[in-house]
Amino acid sequence: MSSVQFRYFGTDGIRGVFGESPMDRPFLRRLGYALARHAALHNPAHPPQVICGRDPRVSGPEILTALAEGLLADGCRVVDVGIVPTPVVPEALLERHADFGVMITASHNPPSDNGVKFFDHRGLKLDDAAEAEIEAWIDRVQAPPVTPTPQAMETSEALESYRMRRAGLMPPHAFAGWIVAIDCGHGATCATTPEVFRRLGADVRVRAANPDGALINTDSGSEHPEHLAALVRASHARLGLAHDGDGDRLVVCDETGTLVDGDELLGILALHALRTGTLKEKLLVTTVQSNLGLDRAIEAAGGRVARVPVGDRQVLHRLLELGAAFGGENSGHFIFTDISRCGDGLLAALQLGRVMRDTARPLSALRKEITLLPQLTANLRVREKKPFEELPLFKESLRTAEAVLRGRGRVLARYSGTEKKLRLLVEGPAPEELETLLGALKLAAVRELGAV
Repeated sequence: MSSVQFRYFGTDGIRGVFGESPMDRPFLRRLGYALARHAALHNPAHPPQVICGRDPRVSGPEILTALAEGLLADGCRVVDVGIVPTPVVPEALLERHADFGVMITASHNPPSDNGVKFFDHRGLKLDDAAEAEIEAWIDRVQAPPVTPTPQAMETSEALESYRMRRAGLMPPHAFAGWIVAIDCGHGATCATTPEVFRRLGADVRVRAANPDGALINTDSGSEHPEHLAALVRASHARLGLAHDGDGDRLVVCDETGTLVDGDELLGILALHALRTGTLKEKLLVTTVQSNLGLDRAIEAAGGRVARVPVGDRQVLHRLLELGAAFGGENSGHFIFTDISRCGDGLLAALQLGRVMRDTARPLSALRKEITLLPQLTANLRVREKKPFEELPLFKESLRTAEAVLRGRGRVLARYSGTEKKLRLLVEGPAPEELETLLGALKLAAVRELGAV
């Protein structure tokens, strides 16, 4: 875990309720100016060029304008690529040899929220050092004078380039004869995932495909997979796909309409790569949140698993550090570094489809190769993220759970990096035991944190 204490940055950029600090116009203008200062410091030879994209949220244009005012005030060139999935931004950045990328999104959060994700000149999410430098600039600069709106770039240019690259990963008509159900969550994938699968021959059945910022993630998408499951069953689809608002996440249903666990997906993709000799270093990188059953399945097949703190950028940086090529989070982020250095729900869907085609096996059969340990989780809203050292009752409950599960399972407690929530996980062979341990942890959190 990072020892840096951030005031504004969370697990993935800066996020909050639009109109409230820090997601208000004065802060966003200062943020734009701070980004410009950071970009100029690391790219002194020319005026930095910044690629900006957004999901369909209603607040997106206003946030873009505020950021652009700060960026342009310090001489940056700002290119707006419009409403696009998050992976389009770093790819457009690399295509144009730009210096910085900004994606305006709150991912899977409700429509009232928004946020900003950042990419450096390599198309990588920022590391802790860069975030700390930008935070220092934010607190140092004044709101810049108002400047003109950014120069425009045709949205279709970036989108079509992305669609062509993704469709080109598969043979022509790769999914001919397939029925594929897709829930776009009224987000940024409405113009990408259905279209790419159609180009590859699939009969696509779509829901929640109106990119309406007032509806994004509402009773749809990756946060509500029950609707995808119903669509799969009603349409007799071979595969069901759901995305979050910015399209960097994928949730899947098999042909029976049953939700496939994210760790099962990681296992399916990694095992196939192991068997075909394409899993570099025979290594899968995932987070502390993943099930121990995943490790056992990969190790039994001759591979190994490396763990990192929660966050897809943590996965990416470890992949690059170790020379590996595949990793992800069981929440639905999957990274294939040989193709893209960003979580990409469409790319993950295509890679999963490839495994199904190569093996000629349905998803319901492929998932059986990964046996997950029973696992219980809880997400509790808290008033304040107090250090665990200041919570004696909660600390004692943690110690007890760890002692009970030692050698047979594990317990994980952490605060969300994007919300005021305490996330709890207990994992082991006996569900009744897990219920008791999780209950004790929740009770301690209620007493000492006022958790609900």
